[in-house]
Amino acid sequence: MTIGQLARRAGVAASALRFYEAEGLLAGSRSAGGHRQYPRHALRRVAFIRAAQAVGLSLPQIKAALATLPDSRTPTKADWARLSAAWAPLLDARIAALQKLRGQLTSCIGCGCLSLKACALYNPQDEARATGPGPRLLRIETER
Repeated sequence: MTIGQLARRAGVAASALRFYEAEGLLAGSRSAGGHRQYPRHALRRVAFIRAAQAVGLSLPQIKAALATLPDSRTPTKADWARLSAAWAPLLDARIAALQKLRGQLTSCIGCGCLSLKACALYNPQDEARATGPGPRLLRIETER
């Protein structure tokens, strides 16, 4: 199938497919006229890439997962089960970090003081105290 056909069927831009190919996530061939062409199973590979991205994996992590497949074949249902089970701890850690962030955000906004000294998000453990008086973190961020 052509790059346009694959893009339409997969619901991604052709530029994304070219990027995936450049990153080694997807392999295609060239027609006699120099146009990109992909086998039908590339559709499942793109679906795998998109699903892994939706989970929050980076492209290098996805590439490493795909590299575990024999002969760079398209992932099967069993492959997905095995790989996704390995990603569960990563997801659990991200969920825990987001829940912690949500708790800190609520407590920071809830106090109403808007003090960078007391804000657990911007100044955990009052680390900015060592850099001097005043709104040190605000200065640091704007001086960059």
